[in-house]
Amino acid sequence: MAEGAENSGGKKKLFIIIAVVLVLLIGGGAGAWFMMGDSSSSDEEVAEAVETAEPAKLEPAYYVILPQPFIFNVTGDKRDRLVQVKVQLMVRGDSNESTAKQHIPLIESTLLQTFGAATVEQLRTMNGRTELSKQALSAVQDALNKVSGQKVVERVLFTGFVMQ
Repeated sequence: MAEGAENSGGKKKLFIIIAVVLVLLIGGGAGAWFMMGDSSSSDEEVAEAVETAEPAKLEPAYYVILPQPFIFNVTGDKRDRLVQVKVQLMVRGDSNESTAKQHIPLIESTLLQTFGAATVEQLRTMNGRTELSKQALSAVQDALNKVSGQKVVERVLFTGFVMQ
């Protein structure tokens, strides 16, 4: 008798497990069907939106080389240091390139003021130099925005950096 009760209990567990798996499969299939049916109309809407929207046209990048490297003194903890930085400006499009070339004296003056405010501790680390590059970019963009009314320079790149 014990074997019969044990055998029927195992069959009940197996039956329950099969029923649960079937319910999950049916529920998953129904959910997938609803998701697929709904996405076809949204795919059409997305396609229409893409067709009507203007594509963002990214102009080619040009690099304006500043003719002279910047040489300046920075104050240090024990002694002053001499720093030389070669700079290039990344601009987008022909008009921004010509604007940047036209205003090179303004750009050089702005960069020299920004570099003059740096410290040895800032220039020793890569993070400090990256921060100085961001400050230089902001200063150059502000100066050129006052003159030309637009953001001309996208990045300020240090192509050479020597500190003695």
